[in-house]
Amino acid sequence: MTTLLEIRDAEKHYGEKILLDEATVAISDQFKVGLVGRNGSGKSTLCRIVLGEEELDAGQVIRHPRLRLGYLRQHDPFHEGETVLDFLQRDSGEPDWRCGQVAGEFAIRGEMLEHPVDQLSGGWQTRVKLAALLLGEPNLLLLDEPTNFLDLRTQLLLEAFLRDFRGACLIVSHDLGFLKATCGQTLELSRGRLTLFPGDVEAFIEHQAERRQHDQRVNVSIRAKRRQLETFIAKNRANANTASQARSKAKQLARLQTQELPPPEPLPKIRVPEVSPRRGPALRCVDLVIGYADHVVARDVNVEVEHGSRVAIVGDNGQGKTTFLRTATGSLTPLGGEVRWGYGCEIGTYAQHVYQSLPKHWTVEEYLTDRAAEGVKTQTILDIAGSFLFRGDDVKKPIHVLSGGERARLCLAGLLLGRHNVLVLDEPVNHLDVETVEALCNSLLAYRGTLLFSSHDRHFMHRVATAVVEVRDGGVAVYPDDYDHYLYRIRQETAAGLRELRSAGRRKTPDPPHRGSGRKPANGKVRQERRKELASIERQVARLDQEKKTRHEKLLAATDPDEAERLHAELSELIVRLETMEQRWFELNEQIADD
Repeated sequence: MTTLLEIRDAEKHYGEKILLDEATVAISDQFKVGLVGRNGSGKSTLCRIVLGEEELDAGQVIRHPRLRLGYLRQHDPFHEGETVLDFLQRDSGEPDWRCGQVAGEFAIRGEMLEHPVDQLSGGWQTRVKLAALLLGEPNLLLLDEPTNFLDLRTQLLLEAFLRDFRGACLIVSHDLGFLKATCGQTLELSRGRLTLFPGDVEAFIEHQAERRQHDQRVNVSIRAKRRQLETFIAKNRANANTASQARSKAKQLARLQTQELPPPEPLPKIRVPEVSPRRGPALRCVDLVIGYADHVVARDVNVEVEHGSRVAIVGDNGQGKTTFLRTATGSLTPLGGEVRWGYGCEIGTYAQHVYQSLPKHWTVEEYLTDRAAEGVKTQTILDIAGSFLFRGDDVKKPIHVLSGGERARLCLAGLLLGRHNVLVLDEPVNHLDVETVEALCNSLLAYRGTLLFSSHDRHFMHRVATAVVEVRDGGVAVYPDDYDHYLYRIRQETAAGLRELRSAGRRKTPDPPHRGSGRKPANGKVRQERRKELASIERQVARLDQEKKTRHEKLLAATDPDEAERLHAELSELIVRLETMEQRWFELNEQIADD
């Protein structure tokens, strides 16, 4: 194993807040590591330090000379009107055939390569970014919340990509399902310290709980033993016959030390509205048509939601999940059909971008007090605020100084202080850490009202959903089973698509066999040698292509005739070598496809 990245005795402070306190960790070329920690613990800051965008106050970041860091950017690095192929060539400096080859691994081929990348959906743009990453041939990938706003199919594609990726990964995510599927090690950032655990995130969480329980049991045992020894010493130290025994026990007592346990970080506790259970249909959509004046999203929508059910609204990005929820709650007028809510339904809504319209000069406490139902005590309001990480003086902060994530948490906290017997939540967990997501899951499981929600967090969907409604291809389908059944179906569909994609990438039109002689498939050793040669040629082609660019630039800048003639000869030789290599690359691909 080669250590690609080492953080040694790192310290980082923001004012009085300590993010890194003599933190140390080493990541090897074989590690796929999930980075976890509470909101505000410093995970994003650590990523920026690794990228070189921020400096440590003290300590070192040691990068191996062979480290090639690839970063999946959250912002869009595309130029306006730039095609997929143009972006990949500009970003990687690779030739078009190589860009097309790698893009094909993500189902980007044909006309899509000439499509303006800024007009693609978020999921397809992520695929383009992944292709750009792969073209850079990184050996360590850094991904900060890669699943935010990715639809399920793109998440599964990203999972498959990361599982097949031969280098190391450092992934920040609050989605436990995604981390478990992609990372074999877990790195925790807590109280300024980094702890690397040799297991996935579920094993890490179990280990944490077991270790703390073990240490607590050991401390209880040690305290009981100390009390016994103290009692013996007190009774026997003044007695000449037993004084020596008392002194021996005193030495034994001095060696008995309890293990100092850091106080557990406070776990959020979220209370949902207390409502009376109801029976019968809560929502009926009859021949509903949803969409906008110039665009129909889905037709013939017939959905019935029973009181007390928890329905997940799913579908790829751009298919119409949010449009369906907005139409159901009345913020968007139906293009046809009806939306009928049951008698007595009190609907509370959380939308993705509702936080943008908050009263900016109110404080956190003023907003929550205004949103709370009549009779809710001040302590309950403060408890809910604390659950969403507004503690101490934070409740006195004016809303205009809060970040987007803090405002989103504030909106959700305000909603849960009401008395709604129907909750409609559009992406409620995007800005929550693992512990708060788990607390929200537990509270919604205890909720006796009706829930409609969308989310990209599979762990959250798995815990909460009792039924699934999918918006797809201009229609809506109802799946009465739980989310796991739906996920299984999508996994099968995605796996079949990936198999078809890989076989299509290998499939070439073979040369017709010589009459009278069938071509025997190559044995395993020959296939392996061909693949090794193919990989070697790809590396040589990339290097020669870069040399060609360099020679061409020097030739254009040359003013001395002799130097220009020499450069021209070298350039011609490089072109011949490149053509020979590329011809061999195509031959090997055909042979591998025939195998």
